Amino acid sequence: MSEKHAVRVTIDGEEFTVRSEHPPEYTLEVAAYVDEALARVREMVPMADSHKAAMLAALSITDELFQARQGDREAAARISALADGVARQLPLAKRGRRAKGAYAQTS
Repeated sequence: MSEKHAVRVTIDGEEFTVRSEHPPEYTLEVAAYVDEALARVREMVPMADSHKAAMLAALSITDELFQARQGDREAAARISALADGVARQLPLAKRGRRAKGAYAQTS
């Protein structure tokens, strides 16, 4: 098990101690990101109580995560299609498994 680091962070004006296996700099960066998300929510909905602001910030961050994952899937699909196209341009002996019909069937 990796060593855990205790890091003091401030989110929405409250101090917390976060224990994490990640380096302290990473934990501080994550906490700052959450704090910025909460600040954006507070700017848009100034009268939101702490719980509602936290939920809205969590939804915003989760939306960013889902969009990034979708972008990754789309990029992987484009890369795979490009690799398939390149493999089809190679001689049969050099195609490997990527291109359909790359292996001759023996009976």
